Amino acid sequence: MINSTMQKFKNRFLFLFAFMVLPFLAFSQDMGIDAKIDAAFKPISDFFSGLVFFRLGEDIPFVLMLLVFSALFFTINFKFINIRKLFTAINVVRGKYDHVDNASVGDSNLAIDGDIVDTIRDESEAGEVTHFQALATAVSGTVGNGNIAGVALAIALGGPGATFWMIICGLLGMSTKFVECTLGVQYRDIGDDGTVYGGPMYYLSKGLKERGFATLGKISAIFFAIFCIGGSFGGGNAAQSNQATIVLKDLLGLDSTASGAIIGLILAIIVGIIIIGGIKRIASVTEKIVPFMALLYLLACLYIILSNFNYIDDAIGQIFSEAFKPRAIGVGSWIGVLLIGFKRAAFSNEAGAGSASIAHSAVKTKYSASEGLVALLEPFIDTVVICTMTALVIIIFNINSDVFQYGGEGGAVLIDGEFFEGAGITSKAFAKYIPYSNVFLTVAVVLFAVSTMISWSYYGLQSWKFLFGRGSLADITYKLLFCIFIIIGAAASMQSIWDFSDAMIFAMVFPNMIGLFFLYPVVKEELSKYLKAIGKA
Repeated sequence: MINSTMQKFKNRFLFLFAFMVLPFLAFSQDMGIDAKIDAAFKPISDFFSGLVFFRLGEDIPFVLMLLVFSALFFTINFKFINIRKLFTAINVVRGKYDHVDNASVGDSNLAIDGDIVDTIRDESEAGEVTHFQALATAVSGTVGNGNIAGVALAIALGGPGATFWMIICGLLGMSTKFVECTLGVQYRDIGDDGTVYGGPMYYLSKGLKERGFATLGKISAIFFAIFCIGGSFGGGNAAQSNQATIVLKDLLGLDSTASGAIIGLILAIIVGIIIIGGIKRIASVTEKIVPFMALLYLLACLYIILSNFNYIDDAIGQIFSEAFKPRAIGVGSWIGVLLIGFKRAAFSNEAGAGSASIAHSAVKTKYSASEGLVALLEPFIDTVVICTMTALVIIIFNINSDVFQYGGEGGAVLIDGEFFEGAGITSKAFAKYIPYSNVFLTVAVVLFAVSTMISWSYYGLQSWKFLFGRGSLADITYKLLFCIFIIIGAAASMQSIWDFSDAMIFAMVFPNMIGLFFLYPVVKEELSKYLKAIGKA
């Protein structure tokens, strides 16, 4: 009865949200609402961007150095687990080792009424989703418009060489993702109703308390939760609706002055309906959408790449040569290209930010390291595979640099007398080789955007619950704010939205890394246990 009443309340809330906002947006053309939203949002974006990306010396943001050296540390410390255990991770996702999780522990001769004494789990199991569902949910949070718009932005700014550094970042990030997602499962909190609550805020508070640093853990957890909520509003939400709006405007033949807020409202209603269902519904949606849309997108990329087979070696040559000798205007040295590549890759795969561990915490398993191994596949899928495919398409499209010049201000490039940025650049590349590809790419961008938003809504909501409690009122308040940021993202300019999004996601790195460095010995112990259980020690 209570659940039924709450569901009706949620439905009415969503309807009321649309009813109140729609008339306002109907007049947005005359009011110039997009320009007003952007003007109000830009100072906020600039403030947070300057705060998070403070630099050591003149060129290098400290947070990027922290990400790079941390990823390198974990890769070496775990003996290149990103390479050694890649196929083991694939087998875990395939379910090859599920019998280890389902096995009973204890002496069957001591069974009482069918229950074996001292079993770890017989009739119930912690967690809500399978290994594959957790991976699909987390991948849907990382595979998004960072792979389409973000890659285009990186290449437009840093040239083909940025791709090389994106790949390096993806490979190293696999180790970081393994550590944080193992900890996410290890220190998760199980509610009385079986609902799972996990992520850095829990392994920071519980794990550091075990180490005798309770105050540091509590403070770090609070800061992470705040930054994660900001990340859900920014990179996981506003940046996605921003790019979806750009391609939808282009498909519908609307000029840049047309209101994006109306498109944002439509997206907000769609996402709002989905996120009411919680993690189980998110998992059921993403496990179907993510593989399908990723496969279609990869097939389109492969078609373009193979259709231009003669240019593949030239494109790969540019990726390697320009990683150290860039010709993009304004990037300066290879350090500039490295920073652009790492920044865009880290935004895309989120390794080190800790966000994916929230989704992975909901997995059904008693071995936390099993999900850590599953998680290391994310940066590989997201960055090494999908981002590289997008990069090759754009580089081949501009193989002789006669379509546009690398290093355009703010990532905008001039193509055929018009300025394009982000997903617009990728769309132009697709249009040259695939008829009516603007329709396909628009669908892909929108699907990527929606799947990313619904996954990030779960991340943000978990952080919101950590700060404000697990009541229904807290849930509704967060979801209202989340829907509002979808509209803001659709209305504001790309630069403002992406600066804010970068700042929020990278801010999560600071508190998260405290937990990873204090607790990685726990990860070593859990990995040893799991490998022994599956006979891979």
